[in-house]
Amino acid sequence: METIVPRWEWRTFAASFGDADQRFRELPPGKVNESDELYLLSPNCDANVKIRDELMDIKVLEQVDAHGLEQWRPVMKAAFPLPAAQVAEVCIALHVAPLPVRDAYALEAMQAGLTHPSRGVRAVPMHKKRERYTVGGCVAEMTEVAAGGRATRTVAIEAEDPARVWAAVREMGLERFENLSYPRGLKRLLG
Repeated sequence: METIVPRWEWRTFAASFGDADQRFRELPPGKVNESDELYLLSPNCDANVKIRDELMDIKVLEQVDAHGLEQWRPVMKAAFPLPAAQVAEVCIALHVAPLPVRDAYALEAMQAGLTHPSRGVRAVPMHKKRERYTVGGCVAEMTEVAAGGRATRTVAIEAEDPARVWAAVREMGLERFENLSYPRGLKRLLG
C-alpha cells in the first residue's frame, strides 16, 4: 500500500506576481499540462474537493504554520460511481448534510444532490493550464485559470518540508503575497 505523505503548500492568486514572473521565466521550462476540473465549493468550509480525470479528489487541511503555509493531506482519489460510504465522506469534507443513501452515485447524481439549494454547494467548472518548475528542491507551478467566466493566474510551491517551501517562496520574491488555497482563491475570484 502506498504511503500518503501530507505536503506543505503555498499558493496565491493575482494577475501579476511582480519580480517573480521574471524569476520563473528564467527557470528551465517544465512540463506544461492542461486539465478541466470541477471544484465543489462549500459555504461551510474551505475544503479542497474536486473532480479531475473523472476521479473524486479530496485533500484536508492538517495544519497551518507561522508563515501561513498549509499542510494538506490527500484522503480520497476514487473513480465514479462512488459507493455510499465514499459519498458520505464527500459530504463530511464539505460540511453538508448527507445525501440520501443509495448503492452508488454517478458524478451527475452526486453533483445534483450536493448543489441542491438546501446544501448550498457550488460546482465550479475550471480550466487550468499549468507549467511546472523546480525551485529550491520544491515542486512549483505557474497556472492560468479560467472559472465562472473569469480568468486569473496562480502560482504555487509545495514540498514535504515547510522550511524548504518557505525558502523557495522567499527565493522567488513571493512572501508579500497572501497564501490562498484553491477553494479560498476561487471563492474570492467568483465573489
